[in-house]
Amino acid sequence: MRFFFLAFSLFFISFGYSQKKTLATQFISEPISIDGKLEEKIWDAVTPATDFVMFQPDNGKAVLQERRTEVKVLYDNTAVYIAAKMYDSEPNKILREISKRDDFGTADIFGIFINGYNDGQQNFQFFVNAADGQADCLATDSNGEDYSWDAVWESKAVITDFGWVVEMRIPYAALRFSPEKMQTWGVNFFREIRRDRQKYSWNFIDSKLGTFTQQNGILTGIENIKTPTRLFLLPYSSFYLNANDQQKTKGTLKGGLDVKYGINDAFTLDAILIPDFGQTKYDDKILNLGPFEQQFNENRPFFTEGTDLFSKGNLLYSRRIGGAPTLYPSKTSDEVIIDNPASVNLINALKISGRTKGGLGIGVLNAVTEKTNATIQNTKTGAIRKELVEPLANYNVLVLDQRFRKNSSVTFVNTNVTRNGNFRDGNVSALVWDLNTKANTYNLSGDFKYSYVNDEAIKKGIATQLNFAETSGNYRYSLGTDLYTKDFDNNDLGINFQTNYYSCYGNANYRILNPTKHFNGFRVNYNNFFQFNKETGQVQGNNINVNTNIETKKNNSYGLGIVFNPFENYDYYEPRQSGRYVITPKSYGFWAYYSRNYNYKFAFDINPEYFRSDEPGREFIGMSVSPRYRFNDKIAMVYDFGFSRRNNNKGFIDAINNSMDPLGNKTIVFANRNVVTYSHNLSGKYSINSQVNFNLSVRQYWSYAENKNILQLAPNGRLVDLVGYNLNKNSSFYSWNLDLSCSWWFAPGSQVSFLYRNNSANFENLINKNYRDNLDAILTNEKLQHTLSISVRYFIDYNEAKNLFIKS
Repeated sequence: MRFFFLAFSLFFISFGYSQKKTLATQFISEPISIDGKLEEKIWDAVTPATDFVMFQPDNGKAVLQERRTEVKVLYDNTAVYIAAKMYDSEPNKILREISKRDDFGTADIFGIFINGYNDGQQNFQFFVNAADGQADCLATDSNGEDYSWDAVWESKAVITDFGWVVEMRIPYAALRFSPEKMQTWGVNFFREIRRDRQKYSWNFIDSKLGTFTQQNGILTGIENIKTPTRLFLLPYSSFYLNANDQQKTKGTLKGGLDVKYGINDAFTLDAILIPDFGQTKYDDKILNLGPFEQQFNENRPFFTEGTDLFSKGNLLYSRRIGGAPTLYPSKTSDEVIIDNPASVNLINALKISGRTKGGLGIGVLNAVTEKTNATIQNTKTGAIRKELVEPLANYNVLVLDQRFRKNSSVTFVNTNVTRNGNFRDGNVSALVWDLNTKANTYNLSGDFKYSYVNDEAIKKGIATQLNFAETSGNYRYSLGTDLYTKDFDNNDLGINFQTNYYSCYGNANYRILNPTKHFNGFRVNYNNFFQFNKETGQVQGNNINVNTNIETKKNNSYGLGIVFNPFENYDYYEPRQSGRYVITPKSYGFWAYYSRNYNYKFAFDINPEYFRSDEPGREFIGMSVSPRYRFNDKIAMVYDFGFSRRNNNKGFIDAINNSMDPLGNKTIVFANRNVVTYSHNLSGKYSINSQVNFNLSVRQYWSYAENKNILQLAPNGRLVDLVGYNLNKNSSFYSWNLDLSCSWWFAPGSQVSFLYRNNSANFENLINKNYRDNLDAILTNEKLQHTLSISVRYFIDYNEAKNLFIKS
């Protein structure tokens, strides 16, 4: 009888976990103060969400009574309200590091996930940590969590004698939902007990399934809401002081406006007028010796916030908008270029995005950049002329994304760049699919892209990929293939390096879903990849690797990977001449890492790498070390040191005329070289509270390539000695960046930010291996650029402003 009862209980628990929990909410007419006290009597009238279940590490384990969580939800015509009580038998041990927005720090966390369409495809996630800090993101299974999205909402966290409490007000303007009178939302609640690295959810998230967003519970009771006009204005003003050794201190005053307008409860318009991105993070520039441009992160808020629709198909590289001019000015021997802008000014930009009741997502992004000229002076006459380097241009993205069956989608994407006059225009269209079985056990995804470029000649190309994967259980695998034709070109508004190839790849892996006696987490992966030139069939990329990742019971992490490139590669890109290739040798190597649990005040990461080819002396040695120390809940520092050395690396340095070649082909010159790189990064923060934060970011970088002997690329792809080439093609690049900033969120959505920045960079062909000399050379007044700025942004809610005027 006892056995029967146990078996029945286990079956009931398993069955319960597979069902979606339901929570009812209630309409309120009385105001609620977001103070973390929960003193309003209406909170007592609503049923709480309870019985949380562990998500990690012991998936499916019920929460202990002394660590239970209780959550209640109320709503009115403007917002939803959340009250959460997190019980803890040792409240003095609750971790509560203070950090800036969207940085959890080392702290306990409470979160709510909301899907207003209850379609299992996208969550709007809002978090509050025990130090009263906020974080928010958009989450999808395909793209993960996007913390660049920021909404305006209120919260308060308070430590109590039984644990801690969170109270939240999330306005409807921060959400998307259908116009139905009777709303049914997908919802889940989340809690992390940081000191034990334990994560819990209200509705069970089964880690055996390859989905996160489809395992929400249900929120009922929201009905007949009369949402107010969703119009928000964000005027801003900035003042910059710029100085360097070549010019006097110069002040610049800027101002502009961001507008957010809710077309309805499902669609929103975002627009920027007279944009100002002067306080965005600096780029981590490197010594780029390869055939492709360096790809930079997007740091401008408008182009990072809420762009999940526009990322479909991977066709948008938003740094193209307002990036470097596409043309370079021409000049005679008697002329010099005295001003060639590094970037093109953005005039304005807007986004419209949302989703219909039937699951059709619509996104439109449009931006206009200004006509840009370089300034050229004649050295003999002194005459100055202008030359166009970028015409007036319009950038546009259109996305139609149809969701169905709560876990699948088909998407059409079009990107278009139109330049004024007889300049290059580009258009790319794509059909993208992401299909999952009803039980989320298998996935079929892929795309088909078509590019059309109108330049001096019309160029058309296609690219396509197809992937199949098992996405559930302990054992998983995936298979894929792709094809890029020679003339596929999406680089007007996207970024793509390699074309004219086809490839195939696969993965098989095993993971534990619950802790064992020795491990909290364990995973082993096998990957292979082979790429072939489309015209010749030669192998131009190959890789086989096996790696494992382990998390111990003390939440320390280890990893080890072994890599083989078993075939020679025919590299068609490094020679930088159509049809030519260089053969690179077989190679093998390994990498490893160790990461100490960040809960400790002192923790560190270490990552050694070593790769060796079957060519004598050709090898790669790399090491990164990153110690961190948390002095207290307000002050923390992280230092990151990176070193790498490529011995006997072979790379392109020049192409020279060859009078002996009857076809006029140039001689392609390579160098056998050693490439050495050092990087130092220091970041620190001092947080007065969750609204006022000081941040320090310092980066010092030095990399040089020292040519040992000069080589010539033979027609068969091999390298042979080249005699008589005497040009100095050594490279040495060093840079310095320092940002010291203070951010004060003085009201919801409103911010004052201060920034002091200095930076310097230098490239030369002479190599001085004295590290101190190089550092001193870029930290002189002659080299350093100084910027001091203050920016004020104020969030205005149209409804609150209207009521204020009515009262007055």
